Amino acid sequence: MTPLCIVVMGVCGSGKSSVAEALANAFNYRLIDGDDLHPRSNIDKMKEGIPLTDTDREPWLRIISDVIYSFKQRTMGSVIVCSALKKSYRDILRNGNDNVVFIHLYAPYETILERVLNRKGHYMKEGMVKSQFDTLQMPDESESDVYTLDVTPPLAEICEKAISKIREITHG
Repeated sequence: MTPLCIVVMGVCGSGKSSVAEALANAFNYRLIDGDDLHPRSNIDKMKEGIPLTDTDREPWLRIISDVIYSFKQRTMGSVIVCSALKKSYRDILRNGNDNVVFIHLYAPYETILERVLNRKGHYMKEGMVKSQFDTLQMPDESESDVYTLDVTPPLAEICEKAISKIREITHG
């Protein structure tokens, strides 16, 4: 079986980086933060608090898709942190990559906003949290490769649920 690419998705402040790290450690997969693959123009916009458009995101998503493909060709498992807020974004990541599964981390707006406002040293602002929730298209039953986890419990519990879900997929 081809190793998985696990895309840990969700809005800012949902715990993507922490859960992705736990998954990468649990399965000895490579960890990639999708934010590190943004073009300079996207980073500059986000630092100014300007939400990205679909036009801004498309080249970034195609780069991530290529990274997924590269790992698949080398039969290496990977975990990628990527917001993947819209179905069309997830479809770009799926294109030519049949080994992708998504762990969608979700909590209500108020919970996420409180977390983001309490973070230090991150460029996300309150307006960007609202923009991400406005952009978010919740996965539905047509996306059988997306597993949504509630991120209101403690982080350790969320990580264990994510690890259990991947074990279920790979050994079930």
